[in-house]
Amino acid sequence: MARKTVPGGGYQAVAYTVKKALEVGPLKLWKRMRSKNACKTCALGMGGVKGGMVNEAGHFPEVCKKSLQAQVADMKGALPIDFYDKHTVEEYGKFSSKQLEDAGRITYPVVLEPGATHYKPIDWEVALDRMAEAMKACRSNPERAVVYASGRSSNEAGFILQSFARAYGTNHVMNCSYYCHQASGVALNMVFGSGTATVDLEDLSDADLVFVIGANPASNHPRLMTQLAALRARGGAVVVVNPLRESGLDTFHIPSQIKSYFFGSKIASTYLQPHAGGDTALFVGILKRIEEKGLVNRDFVLKHTLDFEKVLEHAKSCSWDDIVRLSGITKKEIDDVAELVARAKSTIFSWAMGITHHAWGVDNVLAICNLALATANVGRQGAGLMPIRGHSNVQGIGSIGFSPKLKESITKKLEDVYKSSFPTFTGHDTLSMIEACERGEIDFLFCLGGNLAASNPDLDWASAAMKKAGMTVYLSTKLNVGHFIGHGKTTIILPVLARDEEPQATTQESMFNYVRLSEGGEPNMKGLMRAESDIVCDLANRVLGQEPFNWLRLKSHDEVRKLIAEIIPGWSELGTINETKKEFIIPNRVFHTPEFPTESGKANAHVTPLPQYDTDSLKMITIRSEGQFNSVVYEEHDVYRGIPHRNCVLVSENDANRLSLKDGQKVKVIGEAGSLDNIELVVGGIRDGVVAMFYPESNYIIKARPDERSRTPSFKFAPVKIEAM
Repeated sequence: MARKTVPGGGYQAVAYTVKKALEVGPLKLWKRMRSKNACKTCALGMGGVKGGMVNEAGHFPEVCKKSLQAQVADMKGALPIDFYDKHTVEEYGKFSSKQLEDAGRITYPVVLEPGATHYKPIDWEVALDRMAEAMKACRSNPERAVVYASGRSSNEAGFILQSFARAYGTNHVMNCSYYCHQASGVALNMVFGSGTATVDLEDLSDADLVFVIGANPASNHPRLMTQLAALRARGGAVVVVNPLRESGLDTFHIPSQIKSYFFGSKIASTYLQPHAGGDTALFVGILKRIEEKGLVNRDFVLKHTLDFEKVLEHAKSCSWDDIVRLSGITKKEIDDVAELVARAKSTIFSWAMGITHHAWGVDNVLAICNLALATANVGRQGAGLMPIRGHSNVQGIGSIGFSPKLKESITKKLEDVYKSSFPTFTGHDTLSMIEACERGEIDFLFCLGGNLAASNPDLDWASAAMKKAGMTVYLSTKLNVGHFIGHGKTTIILPVLARDEEPQATTQESMFNYVRLSEGGEPNMKGLMRAESDIVCDLANRVLGQEPFNWLRLKSHDEVRKLIAEIIPGWSELGTINETKKEFIIPNRVFHTPEFPTESGKANAHVTPLPQYDTDSLKMITIRSEGQFNSVVYEEHDVYRGIPHRNCVLVSENDANRLSLKDGQKVKVIGEAGSLDNIELVVGGIRDGVVAMFYPESNYIIKARPDERSRTPSFKFAPVKIEAM
């Protein structure tokens, strides 16, 4: 019997908010939520100079459980001074993500010495000197130094660090997008010459059809649900494509709207549950059916695309038997959706990691782009492509150059500013960096936030690889599993201020290419936390000195923003944002006319072969729970899916019966990289042949199987077997 699920939002969301407010004080929480700082969680866009709980269009109130959870987490108590004495590093590595999240804020620096079993406090200046010594030791071979950034850091800190790394001599500059939306950026660049969303927030109000593909915004981006509910209310349609039947995508109770709060808002008008890995076949099938019906917008294709006839010929050549078998969607369902998208006035295609986490993730995105081009649903108001980004500044970190490869024009400008010749070798992506650790090729690893170790597939392998690094440095606000399973021979953890605690203003970029200003504030508690930018500047000064460039100058964020404004195309308004308070959209990314920044000015269409795989064997997809953001776990249970804790595997009723297993039974889940024991089986609304487990715990049994072009691992296509214990 499938367990009862709970619709998203509504009473439980309000009750949870009250509970969290009482934990830290309602007035204190209200002030923090209303402060003029960008949201700490997703990149949908909230806060900035318009004030907290305000979206980019100025609408109030805009708030969700995710932003509230992150704020409360930062306001809780500090990590006890004797915390690291209580357990060894190995023992803490077995703690759950929630246990470490609940331990408290990191307020003092610590070091794990070679061969030691416990972290010990270390003086700030000693820590910085040790880090500088490690970098100087490999200065003759700077390829042995790497830097990494999560999407929570500011544009200012990210720009300083990537500049410092290149002036030092390394192009090993990678960010967390390689494990999330890199396939989106690669594919969108291939087609449109720009790797971000082609729409802005206002476009959602003009669309009459939205696809939500491989995403669960009810849990991960709840404020997007307001837009989808409004679309349905005005007579529009929402097509959800997801192997897992998410209750919040069927009905969502918006707390700020009385009728919706009590009775709920219908979200999905059509719900497709494809095979894990079946998305390319599905979208090729929709295109094929549109072509068969004579509904391709030939005028748009002729005027504004290149090589689209090859795409149509390929779609026509694919047999319906193959499309239906590989997608897992019936021809009737495909026909209905083809008719819907062909007749809609304005369609937005949105997707998340259900599309990108595949060995053919780039092709998945290209197939979606092809459908948008065929129906002229890009290059005009209310229509386009919208990757649903995760962390609040993951897009900004990439925009300001935190990437293994820069455009030549940007490199030249950076070299002129820093009076240095930058390296020309190809930098590591995130996965290849872990592989380099395994080979013993990394002497210094600097992590600007994030949970790098636990984010990897094949966690036993990744953990063993990272332990071969010479020195690993983490800049963190809270502890995570990665601090204990991803340590180097020497590891230093440095406490940093949260965004709304920084003494200077910082900036972030939303998924709509909108650059926001966060005004900072006061620390939530006493401690030895420092601003990330200060730490990077102090380290750069120790390593490179003040000639030919004075790195201490960049302790002023105004100075950093002036450099970004001069160097990064489209960011000229950033130089004066602290004075003008004028937030802005980066130009040449949002396309309201069919003119694209490609060599020809047209969109480049690409053929997407149908991936061939065994559709009969079980495939696991990794998922985030309702009480989770990225790898941060706030609650053990998942209220929306009726899953009681994180050591569970979700299967369909038919698969459970076929395997002679029952709901609540303890099972072993066997993957390509290992197995997990004592996992509770949960029967739920997932399609046959697909099972789901929580990330990052399930990463232990997943092999990477990376996409060749994006280097993103296949977290949503992991072959598994399930056996009774």
